This record gives sequence, C-alpha cells and structure tokens, in this order.
Amino acid sequence: MTDTTSAPTVNPDWESWQAQARERDRLAKEVLPANKAALFDVLAAAGIVTVTVRFDGYGDSGQIEDIEACATDTIVELPPDRIEITEPLYDGSGLERSTPSVRDVIEKFAYDFLEETHGGWENNEGAYGDFTFDVESRTITLEYNERMMTSEYSQHAF
Repeated sequence: MTDTTSAPTVNPDWESWQAQARERDRLAKEVLPANKAALFDVLAAAGIVTVTVRFDGYGDSGQIEDIEACATDTIVELPPDRIEITEPLYDGSGLERSTPSVRDVIEKFAYDFLEETHGGWENNEGAYGDFTFDVESRTITLEYNERMMTSEYSQHAF
C-alpha cells in the first residue's frame, strides 16, 4: 500500500526571502518622509499641536491603548480625513497607494516604529510607553519602557 497522505517537503529560499525583506525595508524608508508630511499637514490644518499614542504589551500580545490629540491644552478629536500614503508591497516588488484614516495612519506609524526599534516588544513581560507626535517640529518621539523579570538562584553542595 502507498501512503498518499504525506505533505510535500518545502525548502524555503531564505536568501530570496531576506532580499525581499531588505527591499521592503528600503522602500519603507524611502516613502516615510512623504507619508509623515501628509499626516502632519492634516494634523496642522486641524489645529492639532500634539498627538500622544499609548501602547502596552505583554504575554505575546500588545496593542495601542489610547490615541489623544491636543490643540493647545484641549483634547480634541482626530480629523475624519483620509490621507493618501504609499507603502511597499509585502514582497518588496513595488509600492502601492492607499487612503486610510488619520487614526489608522497614526497607528501604522506606531506599530511600524515599534517593530523597527523594539521587535518583540509585546512578548514575555513586554513593554509599554508613549509616542508623541509634535506637529510644529514634525517629529515623532518614542518613550519606551521594557519590563524585565529577574531571578537569582544558587545551589551549593558541600
């Protein structure tokens, strides 16, 4: 009797996959200035001075907890606008345009920057912190806190 239920052997081409990842990262860096400018233009037009994004993650799960926009000292709603941004295709073979909401673009930036600077931030004890989008200076600052659990053990036999 012949066994016909076995799965075929897959030999991934790691070099090709890594090349695609490098090209995707290169394209992402290339389009970032224009994407940031588009976001900051919409925020400035709405009179928003800062946006604070709070994130928290642990135990292999992480999320944006809150997004707060301020016009001077007053909390305001994010504008309902949609922003045209450009993103690399997953395989790094080119670019695609989309028009997500302001909130979605802010979340995308936060998740992308976390992955770039602290990949795995949501694992084990995790991490938490804030992104501050300063509209006037057109900067995004990350304040990052990583949780660590330590343990010290000793055993002695005499």
